[in-house]
Amino acid sequence: TRNYSGPEQLTRLIAAVRAVRTPALIVAVDHEGGRVQRFRQGFSALPAAHLIGRRFDVDHEAGLELARATGWLMAAELRAFGIDLSFAPVTDLDYGVNEVIGDRAFHRDPHAVAALAGACMAGMRDAGMAATAKHFPGHGAVVADSHVALPVDRRPFADIERDLVPYRRLIVNGLAAVMMAHIVYSEVDPLPASLSRRWVKGVLRGDLRFHGAVLADDLAMQGAAAGGTMLERARLALAAGCDVLPVCNDRAGVLALLDGFTEQPEPVSFARIARLRGRPGILPAELFASAEWRRSADTVARSFAQPELRLDA
Repeated sequence: TRNYSGPEQLTRLIAAVRAVRTPALIVAVDHEGGRVQRFRQGFSALPAAHLIGRRFDVDHEAGLELARATGWLMAAELRAFGIDLSFAPVTDLDYGVNEVIGDRAFHRDPHAVAALAGACMAGMRDAGMAATAKHFPGHGAVVADSHVALPVDRRPFADIERDLVPYRRLIVNGLAAVMMAHIVYSEVDPLPASLSRRWVKGVLRGDLRFHGAVLADDLAMQGAAAGGTMLERARLALAAGCDVLPVCNDRAGVLALLDGFTEQPEPVSFARIARLRGRPGILPAELFASAEWRRSADTVARSFAQPELRLDA
């Protein structure tokens, strides 16, 4: 949001980023909907995932259609401006204890989350964008916010298994990317999952057979500080098996990595990242004039309306 003032400026910004090198850099954003929507002016308002989950509780088919329409609308509008990737959907379970997740989660039931996230992913795919499920293995059962602290989840692995249900379903259906959580699951590994070979190479790649791109969460977050300096965090994340090492809101950290990070990822890592590039989209004016956009925008807009109140005698 701090880099956005309107659609025209966004067009120029993305063109400038793409001009840096060939092949062009992949452009990504956190644009989930609800309170995490970086672009407002010139973009459709997107519902929070929890609202979609409530619609699903009332009418399963309507909830799935809203999830698909929201995924398509989000992805189609971003692709029209040349953005490759939105870090969505959130697949954390809503245990009712973590405020930073809160209404960003679809549901408490892992099977409902799997169904809704799958519908959202299908809509994104139809619009030309890969999905990124987050935050693996699950951020919903801890109180602390990993932006400002290092949360510790003390559940045994058997209890964490239910948080993996959405990932199992999405991976089978071609999930392209997973973002790791900056959370210590103390019964499994003393390191945060984002820096843990046990979680990335052992559970995600080994047990769940995930072959897509693995992203660390923002390495500037306090939850990653257990890994040491920015260089040390990046080295741990790469050794753990992460393909993408985001650093946001920390220019000094970015410069430190550019100057001092010499480690090379596995060659296959480049192929996994390349698959995150969005399919060519149409120009915004063409998109907003299309029947698919009008249909999806109407479905999403109606989700904000208050339901009719009926009192039975």
